Amino acid sequence: MRLSLLLSLLALAVACSSPEQTATSTTSAPLPDSATTRLEPMDTTRPATVDAQADTLLTARSRHLFSSAASPDVFSLVLRGSSVLSGEATLTVTNASGEVIFREVLSSPDLEAAMVYEMKGPTATQAEREAYVRQRIREFFAERNFHRPAVPKAATYPAAAEAPAGLDQAAWQDLQRRPDAVSFHYLVGKEDRRAIAWSPLRKQVVHLP
Repeated sequence: MRLSLLLSLLALAVACSSPEQTATSTTSAPLPDSATTRLEPMDTTRPATVDAQADTLLTARSRHLFSSAASPDVFSLVLRGSSVLSGEATLTVTNASGEVIFREVLSSPDLEAAMVYEMKGPTATQAEREAYVRQRIREFFAERNFHRPAVPKAATYPAAAEAPAGLDQAAWQDLQRRPDAVSFHYLVGKEDRRAIAWSPLRKQVVHLP
């Protein structure tokens, strides 16, 4: 009886230690798809969304006949930056079709410099300087700055050394023959008086002397 019991225990031990049973007991269940999918790392190099209007300080706009006798163009001056005295002002002219036909960038010092001729003392406060820049922008497109005709009949074509870049004699003479042509005049810095006009001959804005 003891022999039969010993044989039974030995047979049970062999069955428990068989390779098939060990392999079955160590087999792992497959992981779900969500666990095996690698997550993409966060993109820390992607630039943050920028609001084009966030740093806009001052804006002046005016509609005036310029490149067309039938439809007015939009003249715009937008000052952007961290402060009125250190900003950057973008001057644009956009025609009735929405095309920007002229663009120039001015600085706050460009707008402030002429204040020296209006100061009552040797210095000006920051508030006075800011007020002057604001006034310059507010009056930038005053009616007095638009002239017609763009080129008076009595005007003479400037010498080559004085002619603005992009202006040739043919475009000048063509404008001179157009009494309805309009020029826009503006001051940059202390004494740099600039003028632009639309040249129907060249199909672009040209600088006038």
